[in-house]
Amino acid sequence: MFGGGLKTQALRSRQQQFFSNLLKKPFSVGAVAPSSRRLAALMVSDIGPGSRVIELGAGTGVFTQAILDAGVAPSDLIVIEQNEGFVVLLKERFPGVTVIKANAISIRQHIGSLDGPADFVVSGVPLLLFPARRKVRLLSEAFRALRPGGYFHQFTYGGLCPVSRSVLQLLGLEASFLRFTLFNLPPAFVYRIQRR
Repeated sequence: MFGGGLKTQALRSRQQQFFSNLLKKPFSVGAVAPSSRRLAALMVSDIGPGSRVIELGAGTGVFTQAILDAGVAPSDLIVIEQNEGFVVLLKERFPGVTVIKANAISIRQHIGSLDGPADFVVSGVPLLLFPARRKVRLLSEAFRALRPGGYFHQFTYGGLCPVSRSVLQLLGLEASFLRFTLFNLPPAFVYRIQRR
């Protein structure tokens, strides 16, 4: 019972930090509420021990925790987050994980500590809101960091894949719908993007 109280207190603290950062720097936070654990479980589909993972836009670390819970070693995970408040929180919560304060588009500048190319990119950035040119740049960088059979996991609130067919074709990529969860605020759709 005591441990459950500590967990609840820690969750409330992370939620408070999320909303505090949302109020202070609304354009550096890509969600209206912290992602749910149910969404996090969908985002880490097929990730397991031995996987090398890059996480973009980690926020308070809901996906980070799910990635580690899936068996990924802290040394095999790099987190890139641009919001300074979240970076401080992530470094406190996950001391063995490499947490970098940077824009997600600069992925390849920061992946030197991974032992080889990544198997997965898990993205919490609001890709739906990006103009096409910025999507092209981010996805190009991500797929240069991924091994040939690697996957880019992205969630969206919009239902449709947040990357248009024309952008996917331009980059030689394809997207497939993985799953949907009502248990998130708002409900979320998870897509997998990979090389054709």
